[in-house]
Amino acid sequence: MTTDTKNLLVELFVEELPPKALKKIGDAFAQTLQASLAAQGLLEAGSTLTHFASPRRLGVHLTQVVNQADDKQVAQKLMPASVGLTADGKATPALLKKLTALGTDESAVAGLKRESDGKADVLFFNSVVTGATLAEGLQKALEETLTKLPIPKVMTYQLADGWESVNFVRPAHGLVALYGADVVPVSVLGLQSGSTTHGHRFEAGIDPVFIRNADMYETQLASEGAVIAGFAARRAEIVRQLAAAAVEAGSNLKPIDDEALLDEVTGLVERPNVLIGQFEEAFLDVPQECLILTMKANQKYFPLLDANGKLSNKFLIVSNIRPADASAVIGGNERVVRPRLADAKFFFDQDRKKTLESRVAGLDKVVYHNKLGTQGERIARVREIAKAIAAKLGVDAQQADTAAQLAKADLLTDMVGEFPELQGIMGRYYAQHDGLPAAVADAIEDHYKPRFAGDELPRNQVGVVVALADKLETLIGLFSIGQVPTGDKDPFALRRHALGIIRMLIEGKLDIGIDDLIAAAEKSFSGLSAEHRAALLNFIFDRLANTLREQGYSAQEIDAVLALQPQRLADVTQRLAAVRAFAALPEAESLAAANKRVGNILKKVEGEVAPKVDTALLKESAEVALNQTLVTVKPQADAAFARGDYTASLQALAALKTPVDAFFDGVMVNAEDAALRNNRLGLLATLHAAMNQVADISRLAN
Repeated sequence: MTTDTKNLLVELFVEELPPKALKKIGDAFAQTLQASLAAQGLLEAGSTLTHFASPRRLGVHLTQVVNQADDKQVAQKLMPASVGLTADGKATPALLKKLTALGTDESAVAGLKRESDGKADVLFFNSVVTGATLAEGLQKALEETLTKLPIPKVMTYQLADGWESVNFVRPAHGLVALYGADVVPVSVLGLQSGSTTHGHRFEAGIDPVFIRNADMYETQLASEGAVIAGFAARRAEIVRQLAAAAVEAGSNLKPIDDEALLDEVTGLVERPNVLIGQFEEAFLDVPQECLILTMKANQKYFPLLDANGKLSNKFLIVSNIRPADASAVIGGNERVVRPRLADAKFFFDQDRKKTLESRVAGLDKVVYHNKLGTQGERIARVREIAKAIAAKLGVDAQQADTAAQLAKADLLTDMVGEFPELQGIMGRYYAQHDGLPAAVADAIEDHYKPRFAGDELPRNQVGVVVALADKLETLIGLFSIGQVPTGDKDPFALRRHALGIIRMLIEGKLDIGIDDLIAAAEKSFSGLSAEHRAALLNFIFDRLANTLREQGYSAQEIDAVLALQPQRLADVTQRLAAVRAFAALPEAESLAAANKRVGNILKKVEGEVAPKVDTALLKESAEVALNQTLVTVKPQADAAFARGDYTASLQALAALKTPVDAFFDGVMVNAEDAALRNNRLGLLATLHAAMNQVADISRLAN
């Protein structure tokens, strides 16, 4: 590798990029460009990457870049020797034609290598490929990078000549490519590379900014262009200013924690300046979720909360300019937010003029799914499912029914119509206004939970019942019409619904079987076939397996427990702990292998083998010993299993190792005498049942 290296800077100057996608686009631009240059041999092993992304630029700085890659020895496979050479070793017309295509002639024949590919001797042509120059490599890397950017939607725009058009996420107006202080001649999107860029749209001290060398880019943009070019650096500066402004606004105040909003705002400004705004305290009578959402979603403000998480009437503005007197900027933002808050107050006041119950009939006019009817029909199904689950769990069925009936009524309110993200949340507020019990009001909000991984579960049992009913209705309904997730496509979030059910059953330690849940729900549907039911069960257990893998359980442990499809999911973690403890026993491997052997023997028998033993037919000492041990061990294992001590249940099986090994060493299971054969199969069936209550331990066999 060439030892002389310099640092490289590339910047694409564009019109304002989509703020929500900026971080992803910036990372992809830098990493793809780096990978392409590295693949072409233009980066030293110790090369480091610094990437830049602001609303108007995508940039990359790479250290230890070579001006030209090393030449490479390339061995090109030509053809079998029998095709390329005659019997006396001369080139055939086919070989000469191939050599001509490679830019050489018959003189190269003597230098061809003959190597066997395992089938025949093959001719190889060794040549030296000249390493790519930086200009060539960067041109290729830029073209490759632009085609691979994760851009959801491109736009077509005309170039300055008025004839040619190009496609990119936003119109590009400048390209910088500096190798040290030298311009690398490349072109993309109709732009020729140079060394000048532009700083802040309004506050740049110099325009254009002439970049003196690759290493001065970030410093010059900050000092001359009034731009913090690095996404991470700009984000950190916003975080610092938010914290300082919150202290200035009030000693107990802190900005709302929202990583997505922080990333979006970082994608909106090049020179952040955090200012403090406020609104009239009268608006605080509106539920704070409404005010917070309108400030975040519409204005990109950071609401300020007190130590108890209660919204204050102050908020933080991340401005892109730093005027000497910021009062006009603050006043303008306060004037803009006031109508938004007034709208929220109006919606809240209007919505409370009608009860939730009075809105339920309107759900009959809202289509849920063209094959599953209206939201009104769906609510009727959810109510029936909720009542059935409530009865099984001993929860107040009347409250569960009321919560299920009103759960979707807030979809018809003005507030949720404006802010769909508030569904459920507003239902709780309106239920409280209607004088409904707290358990019912909370359940109306909580029936959507958990909404995402790590989200909290419903806060009371009524909420758990309605959440289970709502998710089961969705799963069974859509499975019954064949709307099953495929690949990464899951338009109805069925995976999330299944995970929600799993979490509630396990973390809530609910004493109800998964089959009982599905049975309670499927009565509300006429189209759930046995095939769909089995597919739904497998779907739920697949989601459970993924969750358990993320928690650190091994594939063998999970497979052993879930192979039995245990009904009470609340017991799954205890079963896994028992399997892990059993696997550590010295007898485990032998018993797992024996269990697998027993299972294979029983599978080959036509019909089901009953776990019954006639002691009068036990002839061999080994089968007598095995039966006697089973008579002792099985009650111990059964008793431990019944009281939920799965570890003790499995560990009791350790006593079976010696008699099981002796049985297989000294007893012919498939005896010619049918009575003996069937009795021995019955003994094995008894053994199999005893060994597979907690888990299918054959899955632990290597």
